[in-house]
Amino acid sequence: MSTTPLIERADIVRRFNRFYTHQIGVLQEHLLQSEFSLTETRILYELASRGDLTSADLRQMLSLDAGYMSRMTSGFEKKGLIQKVRSATDARASQLHITERGRSVLAPLEKASREEVIAMLERLSEPQQHQLIVAMKLIENLLGERDSSYLLRDPQAGDMGKVVQQQAALYTREYGWNSEFEALVAEIVARYLREFDPASDRCWIAEKNGEVIGSVFVVRHDETTAKLRMLYVDASARGLGIGQRLVEECLRFARQAGYRKMVLWTMSALVDARKLYQKAGFELVEEEPTHSFGKDLVSQTWAREL
Repeated sequence: MSTTPLIERADIVRRFNRFYTHQIGVLQEHLLQSEFSLTETRILYELASRGDLTSADLRQMLSLDAGYMSRMTSGFEKKGLIQKVRSATDARASQLHITERGRSVLAPLEKASREEVIAMLERLSEPQQHQLIVAMKLIENLLGERDSSYLLRDPQAGDMGKVVQQQAALYTREYGWNSEFEALVAEIVARYLREFDPASDRCWIAEKNGEVIGSVFVVRHDETTAKLRMLYVDASARGLGIGQRLVEECLRFARQAGYRKMVLWTMSALVDARKLYQKAGFELVEEEPTHSFGKDLVSQTWAREL
């Protein structure tokens, strides 16, 4: 069978799984020396951190066999680590509740596990630690249940550098644009920072799990016209409605600032962005062929009355 990109990627994932399984095994070796298995420790941890749960909840969460689960919980009850309590929402059902003795047994296991992870992290420099945590969060976000929550906020120190870096990386990766685009973005950001006037200009940063995942700018084009600039949503956050929300915030601010019209400049190749602009009431007013960012493109100007 011929090798395809998907097969190659699957092999990379499998190789990472083997590597990470080994790392976790090294970290958890001494936990196996306690009287509790890793699965038993995990059950105590879930009850301590999440509160009372049913046996069915724990089985589904940890993918455990019903008989195995029953034997473990019976053993915990005999040792006084957990007790069954009546469900607050269903009088016919019972939940498992960790006792104070159970918490006292779990505490040193948690402490030892945390200390082992700290020892592993201490072998890395501060930048490497940050890089590792960001990569782990990304894997969790991509493979876990999608959380649609995010925060819109004003820019903070360091955000503008991230805006330049992320936009340059995204448009190079998805459209093959060259360094001319990064230079343009850097110039726009630098001008915004130098000439910022809170009465006429605004930037929003979209944040999720502590990471910048989107941004947009409104600046003065002329006395009665605002300009929407550099709408961006990271690939990991698409489908959450962030782009539409950013455009709506731009329009709201422009009206409050007294502008009567808003314009924007884009490329025809940015299909998803153009759909957002059309949905928000913008109309195409001008377009022309151009050779920009190392590509033959079609430059477009869109506008709408406020």
